[in-house]
Amino acid sequence: MSQAGASSAPGHSLTFSDDLRRIADSVNACLDDLLPLPDGPEQRVVEAMRYSALDGGKRLRPYLSIASADLFDVPRVQALRTGAAVEMVHCYSLIHDDLPAMDNGDLRRGRPTCHKAFDEATAILAGDALLTQAFAVLSADATHPDGDTRVKIIAALADAAGAAGMVGGQMLDLMAEQSDLGEEDVERLQALKTGRLLAAPCRIGGLLGQADADALESLDSYGYCLGAAFQITDDLLDLEATESDLGKATGKDAAAGKATFVSLHGPERARDRAKTLVDQAVAALSRFGDAAEPLRSAAAFTVSRRS
Repeated sequence: MSQAGASSAPGHSLTFSDDLRRIADSVNACLDDLLPLPDGPEQRVVEAMRYSALDGGKRLRPYLSIASADLFDVPRVQALRTGAAVEMVHCYSLIHDDLPAMDNGDLRRGRPTCHKAFDEATAILAGDALLTQAFAVLSADATHPDGDTRVKIIAALADAAGAAGMVGGQMLDLMAEQSDLGEEDVERLQALKTGRLLAAPCRIGGLLGQADADALESLDSYGYCLGAAFQITDDLLDLEATESDLGKATGKDAAAGKATFVSLHGPERARDRAKTLVDQAVAALSRFGDAAEPLRSAAAFTVSRRS
C-alpha cells in the first residue's frame, strides 16, 4: 500500500496529524533540494524564498496532492515534486498577500513576514521567483516521464493560481473593502482566492496518475467542497482564535469590514455549513474505497484545526 494510505488506514497506529507531519517533513526536504542557495548577489532573493518556503507550514496542499496521487500508485518522488511545486505557489501567494499594498501583515506562521524580515522589493522578487520555480519543477522530466501529462498538470496549476483563480479572488477581496457583498459574492470570492488552490492539488494528483475523467471529476468535487469548508473555518478562526494560535494577526476581516460567511450568517450556521461541506467532500470519494482514507481524514481536519 502507498505510504500515505498506509499511515491512515483503519487500525494503523498513526493519526492524521502524525501522517501530515511525516509528509510535511518529506516535502520540506524536497523544497530544500529544489531551492539550493547560490553564490553571488542573487543569493539574497533565494534566502528570502527559502525563508518563506521552509517556515514550518502544515503542508496541507502538498498532502492533498500526494494523497490523491497515492490512489493511483504514483511513485513518491513524482508526487513530492508536484506537492513541492504547489507549496511554492502557495508560499508566493502568502508573501504577496502580506505586502503593505495587500493585507499589510507583520506576522506569518509566528515569524516576521517576508517583507519585514528582508524588504518589500526583495519580498516581491522572492514571490515572483517561487511562482516561476514551481512551473520549472513541474516541467522537468523527473516530475513525470510523459510530456502531455506534465502539460496538463502545469495547466491545472496555472488556471488555479491565475486571474481565473487565486489572483482573481485576491482582486475581489481588495474590492470587497469598498463593497457590500452578498452570500453568492462571498462564496465566489472565497472559491477563487482560497478554494481553487486547495482543489487543484487533488486534481493534480489524479493527473499525475493519469486518472480517467470520472476519477478526476470525483477529485474535483472533493477538492471544491474541502476548499469551501477550509475557508469558512479560516473565517471562524479569524474571529475566535488568538494571534498565538494562528501565528498571525486576528480580527482583520472584521476590522476591514469584509463580508464573510461568518459575518453574514453567524458562527453556528457557519460551523454547520462547514460540516455539511465536509460530508459532501467525503461522499465524493466513495469510488476510491479505503484507499481514500487519508483524504477523508484531511477533510475532517479542515474543520477541526486550530490554526
